[in-house]
Amino acid sequence: MPAKTVQGYDPEDLEGTYSRVDGEYKRLPDLHKKLRAIFSGVKNKQDREAFRQVLVPRMVTDEAGVSYDQSQKVREDFYEALTSFGMCLKVALSTSSFFKDPAFPDATINNYKKDLKFFTEIRAQARLDAQETVDYSAYEKQIRDLVDREVTGVKVHDPKGILDVNKMGELPEDGDDPKDWSDEKAKNEADTIASRVRKTIEEDLDDDPYAQAVFSELLRKAIEDAEANFDHPYLQYDLFKDLQDTINQGAAPDIPEVISGNKHQRAYFGIFKLAVADKGLDDHGDIHFVNEALHIDTIVNEAVAANTLSHEAIYQQIKQKLLPHFFKQYGGLETANKLIDQILDKTRKGVNRDDF
Repeated sequence: MPAKTVQGYDPEDLEGTYSRVDGEYKRLPDLHKKLRAIFSGVKNKQDREAFRQVLVPRMVTDEAGVSYDQSQKVREDFYEALTSFGMCLKVALSTSSFFKDPAFPDATINNYKKDLKFFTEIRAQARLDAQETVDYSAYEKQIRDLVDREVTGVKVHDPKGILDVNKMGELPEDGDDPKDWSDEKAKNEADTIASRVRKTIEEDLDDDPYAQAVFSELLRKAIEDAEANFDHPYLQYDLFKDLQDTINQGAAPDIPEVISGNKHQRAYFGIFKLAVADKGLDDHGDIHFVNEALHIDTIVNEAVAANTLSHEAIYQQIKQKLLPHFFKQYGGLETANKLIDQILDKTRKGVNRDDF
C-alpha cells in the first residue's frame, strides 16, 4: 500500500527539503564576500561615488573598430552577485535557525541588511548611468520588497524614467552645481555623458552617416582633450557636456541653416556631402545639395503617404522617381544607384521607426 502523502506529495520527495532551506543561510558569508569583492579596488568605503565609478560605462574601441562598454561585464557580475546575496538573505530572514545561530549575531545580520540597501541603490544608479532597462523580474521585486520591509521601512526606487538624451548634463532640479561636485562625482558624470554621447551617435544617428562621421570626430577630439586633462575631472565633464550640447542642437556645425531644423533633409544633404569626397561632386556647391535634399524629402514623403500598406512599394516609388533625375544630374548609373541605395537605407530605418 502506498505511503500516506503530505498535501499530495510523497514523503520521500519532501525528505531533506526543509533542512536544505534551513541551511541556506550558511551561504551568506561567501555570497556577501563575493559581492563586496567586486568593489575591492575602492579605497574610501564611505564614498558612494567611488563605488559608482566601478560600474560607470566606459566605451572603448577594439582592434576591429567595434566599440563596446568596458564596464558591462562588471555590472553584470555585480547584478548577479547582488541577486544571489539578496535572495539568500530573504530565505535566511524567514528561517528561525538563522537568528539562533551564534555565527550570525545581530550586528552581522544588521550589516547584511545595510549592505543590501546600499548596493540596491548602487544598482539603481548603475542602470540609470548605463541607460539600461529596469529589471522587473520576480527576483528583483522580491529583493526590493525585502529592502522595503526589513531594512528601512522606506521604499527604494529606481531613479524615475530613463534620462532624456536632450537633457544630458543639465543641472539637477535640486540645484546641485557641478562646480560643487567632488572629483569622483565629476569623473563619474563625465564618463556617463561620454558614454551616452557615443550611444547617441551610434544608435540615434544611424540613419544620418554624415552626422555620425562629424560627431564621431568631435567625440574623438573630446576624448583626447579629456585624457590630457586627466587630473581635472570637472574640465573633463565640461568637455563632454559641451559636445552633448552641440549634438542636442540637432545639426552638424556645417549644415546650412535653411535645412538645419529638419532631420530628414539634413540626412539627405549629408549623403551628398559624403558623395563629394567619394565621387568628386565638389563642382556642385552647398546650395545645389540643399535643393537636392528638399527634392528628395518631397519624393520620400509622397512615397510614404501613397503606400501605407507596402514598404516595398515605398522603396520602388522612390527609386523610380529619383533614378532618372540622378542619372541625368550626375552622369551615370553607378553614382545614381549608390546615392539611391543610401537614401533607401535611410528611408527603411525611418519607416521601421515610424519616423515619417
